[in-house]
Amino acid sequence: MSTHPKTFKNAKLVVANEVFDGSMTVDENGLIENIAAPTEVDGHDCDGDYLLPGLIELHTDHLETHYAPRPKVRWNTVSAVQAHDAQIACAGITTVFDALRVGMDEDADIGYEDMRALADAIETGQQEHRLRADHFIHLRCEVSAPDVLNAFKHFEDDDSIRLISLMDHTPGQRQFVSLDSYKIYYQGKKGFSDAEMDEFIKRRQERAGSLAPENRKQLSSFAQQRGIAIASHDDATVAHVDEAIALNTKIAEFPTTIEAARASHEQGMAVLMGAPNVVRGGSHSGNVSARELAEAGYLDVLSSDYVPVSLIQSAFQLAEEVEAISLPKAVAMVTSTPAQAIGLEDRGTLMPGLRADLIQVKLVGNVPIVRGVWREGKRVA
Repeated sequence: MSTHPKTFKNAKLVVANEVFDGSMTVDENGLIENIAAPTEVDGHDCDGDYLLPGLIELHTDHLETHYAPRPKVRWNTVSAVQAHDAQIACAGITTVFDALRVGMDEDADIGYEDMRALADAIETGQQEHRLRADHFIHLRCEVSAPDVLNAFKHFEDDDSIRLISLMDHTPGQRQFVSLDSYKIYYQGKKGFSDAEMDEFIKRRQERAGSLAPENRKQLSSFAQQRGIAIASHDDATVAHVDEAIALNTKIAEFPTTIEAARASHEQGMAVLMGAPNVVRGGSHSGNVSARELAEAGYLDVLSSDYVPVSLIQSAFQLAEEVEAISLPKAVAMVTSTPAQAIGLEDRGTLMPGLRADLIQVKLVGNVPIVRGVWREGKRVA
């Protein structure tokens, strides 16, 4: 990591409500010192590019692809975290919540031991200054899984955990309302006969009915006691949203219907959708599109989910395609709003006194290029 420049000049600064040509100075502690009119003093020349706050990613399970690149293949955990981190940083993400799974289905080829090993590697990487971005842990808790509470015990004393999501992928509800789609997916994956598939669905539904409500309550109670933010996941109905509100949920991840998104937004939850949904023009699983929510005013936060580079692209794309969304408003969805939702008050906005987590972006055609990344004023990519 190189020493930070004192001044960034010749930049299009994207601040809370406007974009203007100017310069920025960073102090010796890596904090934004001043934002001013254009200057000719020595410093880093941004060549007229945009200067944005570093992106903040709340939900990416991209790390698993580096750790388990092929079935039954496991990579060195520290090396996997470093590879993931490099891709995250070069996509302009300076703060990332790495999503690790607890609670596995019987067909999972990975376990909580793998997740614990990855968490340890993330923390080792932070301590040894191996990583470019600032990493926290997001636990994705499958509340219908028999082992979720036991797996969670291996993380409950970990101060890196700042977010948990309460997930339920039981067939016939939330993400998998359509049993036909669920059958196509699993029969293709597992080779089940129709009778085997029907038995598989029945078993999962019965298991969820007996386990999910109590697991959801216990996990949310623990999070509230520890001050850990809670996210709901794949809410489809107003009843799902009411349940989430009762558990003190702050973030609504990937609502599958506009009704659920509207209810979440109106109840004060930050509605999070996938940036790939924006870039692709719709949900890959046939649920409500992020653009539809954006046009209705119900979209608050974007997440790169499984494609790190989609985060910066989605912000510029929304600003271009949705009349009511300016570039500062779109940028807020990937910077200041996720920071506020998770309680990180020291970053996410170009403002004196906040961390100089910065990215320099050039827009060529409709695809942005991240040309420089700084974390606390030090260049990391």
